[in-house]
Amino acid sequence: MALEDAKTQVDTAITRKGHRGLSFENTFGGVPSFLRRTYTKDLAGVDLAITGIPFDQAVTNRPGTRLGPRAIREASALLAVDPPYGWGYSPVEEFDIVDYGDLAFDYAVVAEFPKALETHVAGILSAGAASIALGGDHSISLPILRAYAAKFGPLALVQFDAHTDTWADDDATRIDHGTMFYKAVKEGLIDPARSVQIGIRTVNPDTLGITVLDAPFVHENGPAAVAERVRAVVGDAPAYLSFDIDALDPAHAPGTGTPVWGGLTSAQAAAALRGLAGIDLKGGDVVEVSPPFDPAGITAIAGAHVAMELVCLWGWTRRGD
Repeated sequence: MALEDAKTQVDTAITRKGHRGLSFENTFGGVPSFLRRTYTKDLAGVDLAITGIPFDQAVTNRPGTRLGPRAIREASALLAVDPPYGWGYSPVEEFDIVDYGDLAFDYAVVAEFPKALETHVAGILSAGAASIALGGDHSISLPILRAYAAKFGPLALVQFDAHTDTWADDDATRIDHGTMFYKAVKEGLIDPARSVQIGIRTVNPDTLGITVLDAPFVHENGPAAVAERVRAVVGDAPAYLSFDIDALDPAHAPGTGTPVWGGLTSAQAAAALRGLAGIDLKGGDVVEVSPPFDPAGITAIAGAHVAMELVCLWGWTRRGD
C-alpha cells in the first residue's frame, strides 16, 4: 500500500484530509513539515502542536541554530512513513498532531522576543493542545516554561544537556542560553526537588537542588538506571522535557554551538528517553541543532528522532486501552 500511495501522495503537509495517519510521499520531495503533519494555525481539535522557534541570538559560541527547525523538519521526513520503532504504537495515527509553523518575531528587537514566545506557546495551551518546540538556542526554554507554569504550576524539569545552564544571572534584561534554568528556578517555574539533569560534563558547582546524573553516571550505570532514577525523582509531577542536542557526544551530534566530548551516544539517549514512558509529560523542546556545523545532516537526524521520542512520551499516558 505504501508504494502505491507514494505514486500519488505529495505535499501532504498542505493537502492532507484530517490530521491523522502516516505519510508515504517520497522522502526527498514535498513540503517538509514535521513528520509530514498538516501545516495549520487552526488548533481546533488538535492534541499536539509542533512549532519552530528559529532564534539563536543568545548563544555564547557558534550561531546557526535559527536554521535548526527547518533542518529538523526536513530530516523528519525519514520518520513519517512508519510507526516509531520500539514503542508499540503510532502517535500520528492515534492523535491529532499538527505542525503549527514557526514563531513570528522581529529579529532586530531582541528584547521583545521572550514575551512573543511566551504568548505564542500560551496560545497553543489555551487552545487545549500541548506543544513540542524545535529550536533555536536553549534560551527559548525559559519563555516556554513561563507559559507552561502559568497553566500547570511549577514543573519537574527533565533536561538532557552537556551544561547545567544554571549560571547565576539576576539581570532580567539578559537573554542567555546558559542562565535560563537559574532564572526558571528563581521564578518558581520549575521545582528543583523534582528535576533532573542528564549528561552534564561541564563544571557548575551550584546545582540549585536539581539532581544531576552526569555523563560518567550514564556511561557507568546505563540508560535503564538513568530512566529509573529520573522516574523516581519526577514522580507524578507535571513534567517538561528539554533536550539540548549537545547532550550527545560530538561524534553523534557535531552540528551544535558548544560541543563537549564524552557525551551520550544516540543509543543511550534513545534508551533513556524510552525508559521514561509513564511520566506526566506536558510538553518539551529540542534545541541547539546548528545546520552550518552539521556534516551530512547527522545532528538534524538526531534532533528529529529526539522530537519523535518526545511525541511518543507525550502520547504514552494519553493513549486509549
